[in-house]
Amino acid sequence: AFWPLFAFTNPSGYSVLAAGVVLSIMVFPFIVSLTDEVLRAVPREMRETLLAMGATRWEATRCIVRRRGLAGILAAVVLGFSRAFGETLAVMMVVGNTPQLPVSIFDAAYPLPALIANNYGEMMSVPLYESALMGAALLLLLIVLVFNIGARLVIVCVVREV
Repeated sequence: AFWPLFAFTNPSGYSVLAAGVVLSIMVFPFIVSLTDEVLRAVPREMRETLLAMGATRWEATRCIVRRRGLAGILAAVVLGFSRAFGETLAVMMVVGNTPQLPVSIFDAAYPLPALIANNYGEMMSVPLYESALMGAALLLLLIVLVFNIGARLVIVCVVREV
């Protein structure tokens, strides 16, 4: 392969790329639905005022709707990504659940939600296994929390600019 990231070394079909495609298919309608709701929440009077002043519908959308809805659109994207972080079963079915570090997007992997779901029933047989799984769950929670806080700060900055 030309680039190691795209090296095809896994003939099974289970891969990080497959998990990404499945997650994007699952999260995209959620983001679109929230974005539609945000754009419909922009007051109609604001659009009509701009149209009455001679602006085209595209200019009204660009100037008013996009500016007023940008924070909500960012929030929708963040909620979609946060939801994708926690998806377990769909990812488990297509990622391969192989405990290795993927080198290529075509390699199998073992994401944290799958690790927790696969091993939670067996934790009684090994000492300190419950602590390790709870540590993985805490790490996943902290990743989502940091992502949401960072996105919230971006949204606050966008709202201040508008």
